[in-house]
Amino acid sequence: MGSLEWPTSVWNWIRGLGPIGLLLLGIADSGPFVDAPPGSVDTFLILLCAGSRELWALYALMATMGEVIGGYVTYRIAQKGGQETLEKKVGKARAEKVYKNFEKHGLIMVFGGAVAPPPFPFTPIPMAAGIMQYPPKKFFLALAAGRSVRFFTEALLGRTYGRQMITFFSSHYQAATYALIAVAVLAGIGAVVYFKHTRARKKVGEPVSK
Repeated sequence: MGSLEWPTSVWNWIRGLGPIGLLLLGIADSGPFVDAPPGSVDTFLILLCAGSRELWALYALMATMGEVIGGYVTYRIAQKGGQETLEKKVGKARAEKVYKNFEKHGLIMVFGGAVAPPPFPFTPIPMAAGIMQYPPKKFFLALAAGRSVRFFTEALLGRTYGRQMITFFSSHYQAATYALIAVAVLAGIGAVVYFKHTRARKKVGEPVSK
């Protein structure tokens, strides 16, 4: 494969990260200790999928796993007393708003936040989930589902349109990121609507079609 429109040293370094690099970067991106540059996981994922198309699913899986691990660590730490940390991070007024919204729409906030592209600040969501004692299983499943939708969509697009995307990203990074996630967001909304509709029908005892 010919070299992409990047300096050879930079491209070799990115390729050298490989799946393990994406895993570690994902942990840092969603974890409570290190702030990775916004969009770094998305960028590296697309670049790696463009360079090694046959590994696109592995790259997507590793990015998803890293983000889920980091988010779950943040959630667990916040469960044991993260209210003060969150209020320092985003301000007390904003934290109170997050708590209120989370109490009403916890599932949608976790799933939607996991799908949303940068520069959306995701870290306050797992922190709020832990503080509010949101059920661990629901949090884990919503986070894993949202990140999977986002990263598998990006990886597939990176595998198919990698060269064109890299060229576009170089001058329209934020617009490109939102364009890549648009399909994932629509899919996520559809999944949440279906889930809530199915749950409501179960509560009233209606049969749920398969």
